[in-house]
Amino acid sequence: MSRIGKMPIALTDKVEARIDADNITIKGPLGELSFGLCSQVKVTQEEGNIVVAPVGEDASAMWGTTRSVIANMIEGVSTGFKKSLEINGVGYKFEVQGKKLILSIGFSHKVDVEVPEGIKVEMDEKAKNIIHISGIDKQRVGQFASKIKAKKKPEPYKGKGIKYVGEHIRRKAGKSGAK
Repeated sequence: MSRIGKMPIALTDKVEARIDADNITIKGPLGELSFGLCSQVKVTQEEGNIVVAPVGEDASAMWGTTRSVIANMIEGVSTGFKKSLEINGVGYKFEVQGKKLILSIGFSHKVDVEVPEGIKVEMDEKAKNIIHISGIDKQRVGQFASKIKAKKKPEPYKGKGIKYVGEHIRRKAGKSGAK
């Protein structure tokens, strides 16, 4: 029995849902998202709520997953998702040129990252070393933020690299700590 799966998902007045046989489409003020449903779950719309129910005995894994994906779609088209990355290091910087993010992160060359469709990349107004990544699809926003972070992960001695805002990096003492 899935505790997450059995909870109904409330639709706001700004968001509308269309359920087909094997697809659900959520439309809101920020855009439209669709998700292909698997045959192990049944999705219905009742009184302003979306209810996900299992079909068969082996449906418990897909039951909670489908409910979470639909809830994230509703939140995405109504408010959107945002991830923030922080670049630390002497001379480490970035700039946004059209649909490209250009990173200067300690290599002999600049690293160009193509920004996917539906994702918006901005620089913070106050801090010049913070990147804000936003969009309506939670999975795509997180995947793109992870892709940027993987270009230069923070190292444990000086903390140079790209990390999420608020992420704690375990630091090591270095050579002087061995004595």
